[in-house]
Amino acid sequence: MSHTLPLPDFTHERVEVITGPRSGLFLTVALHSSALGSALGGARLWTYPHWSDALGDALRLSAAMTLKNAAAGLDAGGGKSVIRLAPGEILDADRRRAAFLDLGDAVESLGGLYRTAEDVGSTTQDMLTVSERTAHVVGLPDTVGGSGEPAGPTSLGVYESLRATLERVTGNADVVGRRITISGLGQVGGRLAQRLSAEGAILTVTDVNPAKKDVAAGLGATWVTPGTEQHVPGDVFVPAGIGGVLDDETIDALAVKAVCGPANNPLADRSGAARLAARGILYAPDFVVNAGGVIYLDLEAKRHGSRDEIMQRVGAIGDTLRRVFDEAAASGSTPLDAAENLAASRLDAARAARV
Repeated sequence: MSHTLPLPDFTHERVEVITGPRSGLFLTVALHSSALGSALGGARLWTYPHWSDALGDALRLSAAMTLKNAAAGLDAGGGKSVIRLAPGEILDADRRRAAFLDLGDAVESLGGLYRTAEDVGSTTQDMLTVSERTAHVVGLPDTVGGSGEPAGPTSLGVYESLRATLERVTGNADVVGRRITISGLGQVGGRLAQRLSAEGAILTVTDVNPAKKDVAAGLGATWVTPGTEQHVPGDVFVPAGIGGVLDDETIDALAVKAVCGPANNPLADRSGAARLAARGILYAPDFVVNAGGVIYLDLEAKRHGSRDEIMQRVGAIGDTLRRVFDEAAASGSTPLDAAENLAASRLDAARAARV
C-alpha cells in the first residue's frame, strides 16, 4: 500500500522512527526546531492507512508547532509525536499502556530537546504513563499536581480569536445573533459551541460522530450532515475537526465572511489562503487561533505566573490575531503570510543569537 499524501519537505533537526519494543506499533518523534528552546508538541494516537502517512503527519504537525509557539511568543520550539494504528486496529488497556511507555523512551532519547503532551487520541492519563519513562512531558492529570486537560485554554483562545475575526468582518466583536458553523464537536469545538450558544450565537454544527447530534439538540443548534457544512450561509466557518478540510472545492463552496477555527493545518494546500482572500473570505491562521493550549501547558510547566495570569495571556491571542490582520492589510498580503512572518522574525532572531 502506498502512502496517500506526499511527504512534506524535510526541514527538521531530528526525527526518530521506531517500532515500539513493547507495543509493536510504529512511533515517530519529530523535532522540527529548538531555536527558541525545548520543543513542545503533543502526542497523537491515530489511525493511518500506511506508516508513511503517520510520518508525514508528524513532519507537518511539528513544523506547524514551530510556527505556533513562535507566534505565541513562547520560548519553545516545535515538535510532535505520532503513534500509528493500522485501519481497524483497537488497543486494549495493556497494549495502550505499552505504547505510551514506548513513547516515553523515544522522548527520553532526545535528551530534553522535545517535551510531549496529550493530543488527538491521547489523554492526560496517557501522559502519566509517559512520565514513568521520561520527565520531558507536560499536562499530567491535575489529580497528581499536573496542569490537566488543555482543551479549556485552547477553547478560550479560539473564542477570543473568533471575536477578533468578527470585529474585522462585521465591525463588532459580539457573537450574539451571529451565524456560526462549527465542524467538529470534540473537546475544543464542543466547549466553544457551548459558550457561543450561551451568548446567543446562531449555531449550525456537525461531527463525524452521529451521537453528537444530541449535543446539538441540547445547544439549540441546527445539525447538518457531515460534508455539507461548507454550504451553510453564515458569518464564520469554524473548522474544529481534522486537518486538510479546506481544499479548493470546499473553499469555493463556502458562503461565509471568515474562517476561524482550532483544527490544525485546515488548508489542504497553502495556496488555499490566497484562494480564500480572492473570494473575500478572511482567514484566521490556525496556529495563531489554537495556541491557547500550548501557551497554558508551557507557562504552567515553567511556573511563569499564576493560573489567572496565564489565562490572561491565553486570552490575549485575540490581540495577536488583530496584529496579524493589521499587518496583512498594511502589506497587502494574506493573514497567513503575516502570521508566518511574525513567527519567522522570532526564529531568525533566536538563530542569529546562537551564532
